[in-house]
Amino acid sequence: MTHPAPSIRPLTAADAPALVALNDAAHPAVPITSVDEMRALLELGALTLGLEREGELVGFVIAMTPGAAYESENYRWFEAREVGHVYVDRIVVAESERGRGLGPMLYDAVFAEARRLGHPEVTCEVNLDPPNPGSLAFHGRLGFVQIGTQATKGGSVTVALMAAPVRG
Repeated sequence: MTHPAPSIRPLTAADAPALVALNDAAHPAVPITSVDEMRALLELGALTLGLEREGELVGFVIAMTPGAAYESENYRWFEAREVGHVYVDRIVVAESERGRGLGPMLYDAVFAEARRLGHPEVTCEVNLDPPNPGSLAFHGRLGFVQIGTQATKGGSVTVALMAAPVRG
């Protein structure tokens, strides 16, 4: 059975409960997040996009640009480098939808926004401990390279800090 192609659309605060369900199903790759925390992320995000298929959200991305009032340890690490970037805080695709090119579709939108804003990099972090080899491989295929590591959440999580150049 073929699925209709998903559409990409801006997210709103009303999407927060559906986003939390997608997000929390992807734990520990992403932190468990309350509806209120998700709404706050949507407010901070410079780029908040959802992938929708037949009226159901099946993926999303939340990205920040420089100067956001965001206290994430990882975002602050990239900010301290003083390199223009679009920081991907969350990218989640429903497990049932993985392997269908939806992650790259979301990243295409992020790279397009970075290009539009004149930023040379897209940045993100991927868990090393607990390990997330699927995400490391996915980001590697998209041109991301590890430029640092950081212990976060009081040392309970170690992440690879990654960046990919924005092309043409």
